Amino acid sequence: MDPRDGGQEQGGTMTSSPSPELTAPSAPAQRRALSQLFIATVTWIALGLAAGLFYREFTKAQGFPNGFSGQLALVHTHLLALGALVTLIVLALEKLFTLSASRLFRWFFWIYNAGVLLTATMMTWHGILDVQKLEASKAIAGIAGAGHILVGAGFVLLLITLWKGIRRAS
Repeated sequence: MDPRDGGQEQGGTMTSSPSPELTAPSAPAQRRALSQLFIATVTWIALGLAAGLFYREFTKAQGFPNGFSGQLALVHTHLLALGALVTLIVLALEKLFTLSASRLFRWFFWIYNAGVLLTATMMTWHGILDVQKLEASKAIAGIAGAGHILVGAGFVLLLITLWKGIRRAS
């Protein structure tokens, strides 16, 4: 009999009744969180690749065959790094520490993703104006700042959630 599997020996046979601490009561919640994170990762990869394609084709169409150095050139990288890589890392952390067991996880997920989306949208808008040599209003910078604040708040929520997950695991 292996005590790690939670089985109990009864009359020479093993029954599989896992102990409560080995059973994941939040297995459906974790599965849902893993699925959400995977879908978010795939979405960010698709958006990041589309942003790179848009940058290349838009700058060519505007008469810049070698590209244009500006905000628009950075959107591709921001979406892949802040969007895809971060959610992929959080997916691995969820599998290890069941971050979704914390109520703050849902807050992190939506606030962080909204922040990345808002930031990337404003970068795209500002970048298009740059390429067209048009003046960007101060509102664009303000809205982009709000996106950055959401990303920062998301990171804080992630760190708190991760800390709780680490403490729960030890």
